Amino acid sequence: MKKTILVWALMLTVGISSSFARYTETVSQQVVNAFKKDFAGAQEISWESGKEFAKVTFKLNDQVMFAYYSKEGELVAATRNILSSQLPINLQADLRKTYGAYWITDLFEMAANNNTSYYVTLQNGDQQVILKASASTGWETFRKEKKAVQ
Repeated sequence: MKKTILVWALMLTVGISSSFARYTETVSQQVVNAFKKDFAGAQEISWESGKEFAKVTFKLNDQVMFAYYSKEGELVAATRNILSSQLPINLQADLRKTYGAYWITDLFEMAANNNTSYYVTLQNGDQQVILKASASTGWETFRKEKKAVQ
């Protein structure tokens, strides 16, 4: 019994050490330290590293969020999915008025450079539209695509 526990403890230690080694190879300690400073108290943290940015997915105050860091550890942007009821009132009203025949398939808030923007993906039977807005300027078309005929 003692041998079994010792083997499991050794395997667990090796597993934790190797996953920590992979973690530090993909994201620099400078980026990790910046994240810890910016989002103290974050939980369920997972990292992805790209050519120019590191993306971290985490939970803060029971909300799943995403943050993007430069290789130098600078916070580029933070995003979170939101409900349409969480949009500023003027943006909610404009969506209902202008795009009442569409349904929302994606909606998120992005904070970058001390500005907050909103992106919404809308669809109807014929097309998909992606809109971008700030609370003060209203919606503008970011991208528009016709749906493929099946």
